[in-house]
Amino acid sequence: MPKGDSGGVIHNPEKYQTLPLGIVLRRAPGVTRWAKWSWKAIGVLPGAGDGDWRILREDADQTDFHAATVTLELHGAETDAYLHGLNAQVPCIYVVMRECDGPHPFDVVLATASPYEAQDYSDSGEEIVEKVAMPAGLERWVQDFVDVHHVEEVFKKRRRDKKDVTLREDGIGDARIKQVADVYRSPSAARKERLQ
Repeated sequence: MPKGDSGGVIHNPEKYQTLPLGIVLRRAPGVTRWAKWSWKAIGVLPGAGDGDWRILREDADQTDFHAATVTLELHGAETDAYLHGLNAQVPCIYVVMRECDGPHPFDVVLATASPYEAQDYSDSGEEIVEKVAMPAGLERWVQDFVDVHHVEEVFKKRRRDKKDVTLREDGIGDARIKQVADVYRSPSAARKERLQ
């Protein structure tokens, strides 16, 4: 495999940045008798070390866990998506999780600043996607990346074909209008009219 090639996906290291991001999940009592616990992503920890479901805070009935640390990746080709997310009323990081069997209820798959990528995972129906408000420092980091790498696409108006609109084809049109060469009439009816 050539240097700088990661499995067929070519990326430019000058237009690529990463940051370790800790994911904080909150466990609270379930609101129905069928679900013992309710889980929600409530925060992110930029620059965090390993999480591995470390307890951060415990209340009487709620527990916050540093569930995992994933790598937040920014790609220069995705700046439109990041810009869309930054212009939202509340800029968010999207946490993608999968339910799993084991000692912990979820496997944190990734975190992304792209609402488009988050929508793709939501559409699959196999993952759980949660929005978490970006801390101010993380929002500034993403904005700085967009400022450096975003290139606004110039709108190009599509040119129409030069076609003579005064040309007329007989037989094409409204079925209610009688025409000699009407495509909606049977050939025998057209012959009868000509003979009369």
